[in-house]
Amino acid sequence: MTSEINFDDIRPYNDSEINRAIKQLLEEPQFIEFSRLLFPDLTERVIKRKFKNIHSIIGIHKRVVTPVISGIIDKTTKRVTCSGIENIKKNKNYLFMSNHRNIILDSLLLNHLLVKHRFKTVEIAIGDNLLIYPWIRNVVKLDKSFIVKRNVPVKKMLEASNQLSAYIRKTITENKNSIWIAQREGRTKDGDDKTQTSLLKMLNMSGDKTPFENFDFLNIVPLAISYEYDPCDALKITERIAKKNNPNYKKKPEDDLKSMNLDISGYKGRVHFSIGKPMAEKLEVLNTIKNKNNQIKVLTSLIDKEIHTNYELWPANYIAYDLLNETSEYQDWYSQEEKEAFLDYLNKQIDNIPKEKKFNIDLLINMYAQPVFNRIIHNK
Repeated sequence: MTSEINFDDIRPYNDSEINRAIKQLLEEPQFIEFSRLLFPDLTERVIKRKFKNIHSIIGIHKRVVTPVISGIIDKTTKRVTCSGIENIKKNKNYLFMSNHRNIILDSLLLNHLLVKHRFKTVEIAIGDNLLIYPWIRNVVKLDKSFIVKRNVPVKKMLEASNQLSAYIRKTITENKNSIWIAQREGRTKDGDDKTQTSLLKMLNMSGDKTPFENFDFLNIVPLAISYEYDPCDALKITERIAKKNNPNYKKKPEDDLKSMNLDISGYKGRVHFSIGKPMAEKLEVLNTIKNKNNQIKVLTSLIDKEIHTNYELWPANYIAYDLLNETSEYQDWYSQEEKEAFLDYLNKQIDNIPKEKKFNIDLLINMYAQPVFNRIIHNK
């Protein structure tokens, strides 16, 4: 089935296409300006020479991505840690399905951690709504990213979903590469990480067996990504307010660009990646359910539970929960100094959000408290 579908418009570049893509990028003034931000200590001439000497995907990762990500970690985080690496094997391929908080770094930090533990990097699913300029498509496809078509007419949506589903299945089962994909379209705006059933339905489309077997072949691994501070929290609240005031509100391309810049440059504090166990053992329950839609709903709940229970909770999350509920239930999980620091942080962030302060700060506090609520639900 997958052999009959052409993936050229969505797949990443291969080594034979690297030089042509780099040549096109080096002729693009906006890319040169962008690369100066990535390598502020290098001259334009040195940057161009750096790229011209790259002839493979591995070269892109080693000479460009790794130093850039290392710099971001040093400048904008307290530390980046990982747990659960023992749950995955180097000779197997996985579909890492994670919550989505940071447009740029969720997948890039995962690759950084995998390489650190001597695993292969994964291919990355990226929505075409983020490809604001034509040259950005070239950039992401140089680093093992494939395109998720979102801006397509309704009549073309089924075709696009079939193509994407087939590509993911072929990449994992035939090409023997792992993949990262977010559990939902777009980043979580309220801290409530939930898997979209439409995503799982899309993944099931390319399978020709039972849902149990189709998902078993994909080897799904839930991944919980936790940032102590969300550099885009104020922007997310602003967007929620805009949607509340105007149901037809839609972000402009420059809004996504602003978010991407802030995601990279903003302070994140501690960051933790928790790799769950492959879902294979939990999939047997699908065979006991006759209705396919109900099977999808159950799998959605199973993935959510893994992400919610593996999510690393920081003092800010516990403080936010206690503030929201006017309680001291979790006071043993933070100090008075940490509470004062978080309150100071909230007040600074709220200054960046327009309109009703009380309404806005409650939304902001809830964003940080929600992961605690999710943990409580699963621990009952």
